[in-house]
Amino acid sequence: MTRTPASSEASVATVASFAWLHPAPPPAGWRRARITTGAVLAYPQGWRTIGGDLGTATAGLRDARGRYLGYLNSTPRQGGETLADWASFRVAHQHEEGERDVQRLRAARDLPFGGGRASCVQDAYTTVIGARYIELACLVRGSRASTVVVGAALQRSWPAQRATLERAIAALST
Repeated sequence: MTRTPASSEASVATVASFAWLHPAPPPAGWRRARITTGAVLAYPQGWRTIGGDLGTATAGLRDARGRYLGYLNSTPRQGGETLADWASFRVAHQHEEGERDVQRLRAARDLPFGGGRASCVQDAYTTVIGARYIELACLVRGSRASTVVVGAALQRSWPAQRATLERAIAALST
């Protein structure tokens, strides 16, 4: 079942929940991965790059069982997603990818992001193998191109990974 709040819920309170989104260079020692549009994803030491689709960048932190404790990805905008429809587009995309019980937790549109704009959504979903994740996903319209940046963590590791994921998203350069 999908819980998608009405657009009227995208209020100032929701925008305030994305107050962490202040673009800034990554912390010293973080690694960087560039995608085909020139956007750069930063990720912490100890995280490893992960193979993915051509033209994308992915890094993750895994537990002893191989599950992602933290996951970061950047990819060029590839579909019809826009800043205005990002939250609904992302939730629909999660369903298309086979995720279950996708819940939109909060969203904000048209946020300032350096010289560009961003729309972000936080959602939760269950994978086909039954793992529950929380995700932050932003569509960033930069000066050169639009980029999707995603940070996700197992629900149980979300409290430990949240600040790192937010920092990595805010460090995206477009």
